[in-house]
Amino acid sequence: MAFTLIETLTTIFIFGLILVLLSGFVFFLYRIHGYEWEQSLAISEAKRGIETMVKEIREAREGENGAYPIEYAGDKEFIFYSDIDNDGKSERVRYFLGKIETETIEKECESNVKGGSCGVLFSNFLKGNLKEATLKISVQGDLNSQWEYLTLNIDNQATYTFCQNESCQQCPNQWQATKTFDAKTWANDNQISIFVQASCPDPGRENRCTDPLCPFSFKAKFELTITQEIETTELKKGVIKPVGFPPVYPLEKEEIFVISSFVRNAPPIFEYFDQSGRKIDEYPARLTMTKVMKVFLVVNVDPNRPPNEYQLESFVQLRNLKNE
Repeated sequence: MAFTLIETLTTIFIFGLILVLLSGFVFFLYRIHGYEWEQSLAISEAKRGIETMVKEIREAREGENGAYPIEYAGDKEFIFYSDIDNDGKSERVRYFLGKIETETIEKECESNVKGGSCGVLFSNFLKGNLKEATLKISVQGDLNSQWEYLTLNIDNQATYTFCQNESCQQCPNQWQATKTFDAKTWANDNQISIFVQASCPDPGRENRCTDPLCPFSFKAKFELTITQEIETTELKKGVIKPVGFPPVYPLEKEEIFVISSFVRNAPPIFEYFDQSGRKIDEYPARLTMTKVMKVFLVVNVDPNRPPNEYQLESFVQLRNLKNE
């Protein structure tokens, strides 16, 4: 029996449509299965990580430098000492949710008048847990005599002079008298204000003022370098082995490993309880009163797709602290 052209085209169209629908359905199933497989791998990874974590926390003990077994007890960071490699020596172990990021912010200010002043403000630079901060300051201008110098006030907490006792040049066209400060204390509140004042003696001695001969009176440059830990979905483990005698734990020697890549905790990862089972919220009571800890992880490869999040929870008693 013969088919007309229209019948043949109609059959081909229907067959093609069925193939498209089947292909789409197969792709949908494959995609769902793919996410389920990724979620399964992420859960297995997190389970292995939490088992290791609980074992190491259970055996927390004094550091080789005499440090108390618990160094820091945060909601999403826990630092303690434990012999995790069975070599007879305590390692410094840190579990944390985040990454280390270093950023340098530069600002300048200048004055174009005799004995003038200027200022800068650094603000809103913190995006996580502050680890280190340094402030580098350099100057230039009409600063070539003992009467021509700059006074800097930082956060109304500290005052420094530039070119008062240093051998500075007049209009060198380059930065000079550079000084670097530990700025962590100033940076803790997420802002640093700096006010610069040029020297100018009593009336009648204006020839000893900083003058706009450069053609500016002075310029000051500020470089704020911030190192901070920013929260991510990666639960990491940092380990530092003790070195030297007496033993120390150099922070720059920390080795970092990823424990779980898809942690979605809004609640704390770590919770702390005393001998009677009461939860400890206050700090630093967590350091001295903790006898039992709860470890809680929420794992999800992609919160916007099925399957749903998976929760892991475990309680651990710190054996070496239970009778203290």
